[in-house]
Amino acid sequence: MLYIVARSIDQGRRTGLVSVLGVELGNSVHVAAAALGLSAILLASTLAFSIVKYAGAAYLVYLGIRTLLRPAVPGLAQAGGPPDLRRAFSQGIVVAVLNPRTALFFLAFLPQFVDLTREHVSQQFLLLGFLFIGMALITDSLYALLSNAAGSWLRRSTWFPRFQRYFTGAVYICLGVVSAVSGTGRQ
Repeated sequence: MLYIVARSIDQGRRTGLVSVLGVELGNSVHVAAAALGLSAILLASTLAFSIVKYAGAAYLVYLGIRTLLRPAVPGLAQAGGPPDLRRAFSQGIVVAVLNPRTALFFLAFLPQFVDLTREHVSQQFLLLGFLFIGMALITDSLYALLSNAAGSWLRRSTWFPRFQRYFTGAVYICLGVVSAVSGTGRQ
């Protein structure tokens, strides 16, 4: 969610909404993995879990550093032409896929609502997972729209455009660091 908020504040509504689509497509990978039982394998292997976790954290830190190093131009997203929506979409996918906590969430959450006495357990997983993703599309889109409104207000201020890239870069780096150091005591 913070990734979507930072994207929306930094680059506007369209980029935020495209990021939402990328994140939810990435979450679809976790739904499919849970339905196929692959999430259980990831979570059973401490090494595999750690590799995915640290790769995701490193990617967020990379995005933060790249944001910090970009040229300081006020109104960069507006003045430099349209933002790269393909890049926002693909980065959203990568951020979601490299989040092992999402795999853990779907593996822990979905089975509570699956009826094992009925056939087609995998289809039940898929239905419930995609229902969740549909709800996430709505809520994350609202976060993107609200963040864009806040970003528009902030960009009109006299001080925020000078610090915008530092704010956004710091958010990405903090997300990466928190992702790397949290969840070390998983069971």
